[in-house]
Amino acid sequence: MTKIFNSIFKDRKINLLPDFIQDYYYKLLNPLVGFLIKRGVHPNLLTTFGLIFSILSAILLAKGYFFWGGLTIMVAGTCDLVDGKVARATGLGSKFGALYDSAIDRYSEVVMFFGVCFYFIVNEMYITSIAVFIAVNGSLMVSYIRAKSESLGLQCKVGLMQRQERIVFLAFGALFGNITFVSTYPLSLMFVVWIIAVSANYTAVQRLYYVWKETFNLSPIIKEEKNEKEGLQEQDL
Repeated sequence: MTKIFNSIFKDRKINLLPDFIQDYYYKLLNPLVGFLIKRGVHPNLLTTFGLIFSILSAILLAKGYFFWGGLTIMVAGTCDLVDGKVARATGLGSKFGALYDSAIDRYSEVVMFFGVCFYFIVNEMYITSIAVFIAVNGSLMVSYIRAKSESLGLQCKVGLMQRQERIVFLAFGALFGNITFVSTYPLSLMFVVWIIAVSANYTAVQRLYYVWKETFNLSPIIKEEKNEKEGLQEQDL
């Protein structure tokens, strides 16, 4: 059974968003980061702007303005990337800032998916609206499992569909949503929603399995350390 799980949830390096693309985009952001640092912009303000743009994107998506909604998602995602860079560069990072950023990220993601779901329901695309719900559930579980694992002292950054991939996929799915050469439906957005629904939940289970494997591997070491500690205590007696 373990071999089967290893083959399914093997934590090999597979990036839906290649590293060279991420690195190139980060380099493009460096002048913007420098400008924000010189202006003394607080990272928490950038986090708040990210939420505002996420709400705006949800409204645009709900009304069917997919291209503009996709652009706004990219702006919101950029705010999410920049706030951390500014916080580290200026030393303004704090425990509250980290918590605030994490909480706003969850709100932003749910709001964007809500806009997509609203559009599908209004246009009687009920099956795809269910896929949006599944995607939201998987997205939240991916983030929750990582946060809970780190609170238990375990690093859990593995996964096929992490937050940056979800944002990029949703943005590009929306950007091409108004292209109607084949159908009047936003096929690219529908396709992306199903991809996120499947891969986000796969990533959640992948992380669960990863943590289980890590704790299973650590348990003999913990047990040995406990026995050594008890042995020392007996010697002291």
